[in-house]
Amino acid sequence: MKILALSCSPRTGGNTDLLLDEFLRGAQEHECSVEKLQVARLNIRPCVHCDNCIRNGVCSIKDDMQELYPKLLQADVLVLAAPIYFMAHCAQAKLLIDRCQVFWARRYRRNETLRDSPVKPRGIFISVGATHGNKVFAGAKTTMKWLFDALDMEYWDNLLFEGLDEKGAVHNHPTALKETYNLGRKIAQT
Repeated sequence: MKILALSCSPRTGGNTDLLLDEFLRGAQEHECSVEKLQVARLNIRPCVHCDNCIRNGVCSIKDDMQELYPKLLQADVLVLAAPIYFMAHCAQAKLLIDRCQVFWARRYRRNETLRDSPVKPRGIFISVGATHGNKVFAGAKTTMKWLFDALDMEYWDNLLFEGLDEKGAVHNHPTALKETYNLGRKIAQT
């Protein structure tokens, strides 16, 4: 099983990054192939709405997304980990998500098939938010639903933790690290 893990936090070693590492630790115990990328270190420019993806099925912007596109399609599991800023994905995650417009265009405007396999890959979203409330993750979950749809993936699960702001605060959460580790084990076993 190939797992592509995208750490979208601008803060390496922060709560989101630590949770993603726990997920991967659980998955690697079952000999999954794992690639983790720090999205903040990639050169990803914003979508310019040029419609080249609709006309030609490819993105016209030449940056690190060109290397990431095939990895997104080859993954059996995509794990996107991103913190919530102002009730939405952090900017690094949003840049990447917007540039996946090319997959939406290929599927829904060009009627192309993205994958040959009848088995849909799985998408997982891991996130933390500093605030509390029943709508902290509402917008991000909707965005993830449509991202995974554009990638022709099943939105398999998410782990969302409120009240985590300070770097390392996840270590004080009673269940977050264990839940995330267990989810990594679970995905590797299925």
